[in-house]
Amino acid sequence: MDNQDLKTAGRILLGASLVYAGISHLTFARKEFRAQVPDFVPLKTDDTVVYSGFAEIALGAALIATPKRQRAKVGQFAAAFFTAVFPGNIAQYTHKRDAFGLDTDKKRFGRLFFQPVLIWWALASTR
Repeated sequence: MDNQDLKTAGRILLGASLVYAGISHLTFARKEFRAQVPDFVPLKTDDTVVYSGFAEIALGAALIATPKRQRAKVGQFAAAFFTAVFPGNIAQYTHKRDAFGLDTDKKRFGRLFFQPVLIWWALASTR
C-alpha cells in the first residue's frame, strides 16, 4: 500500500467516523454528548448537540465524496471544526462530567490529547 492509498483510507475512515458520530449525536448518544457542551455556549445544550451532529454528518460526507481538487479545503474545514469543539472536551474534564466511559479525571484528561490527532488526521489525509 503506497502513501496515496494510506491517505485515501485515512480520509474515508475519518469521514465514515464523522458520519457515525453525527448520527449518534442525533440518536443513541445524544445524552452523552450533552456532557461535552461548555456552559458558555449561548444555545440550548440539546440544540448544540443536534447542530454539531448535522455538521459532523456533512463534514464526514464531504471528506468521503469531495473531488480531489477540493479535499485540502475540506480537510482544513474539518481541522477547524475539531479545533472549535475542543472546548467541549476541556469542559468535560474541568467540570468532571462523565460520558462515553470517561468517568475519571485521568480518562477525561487523556481524551484531551486525542483532539490534536484528529486535527492532524484531517489535514494529513486531505493534502
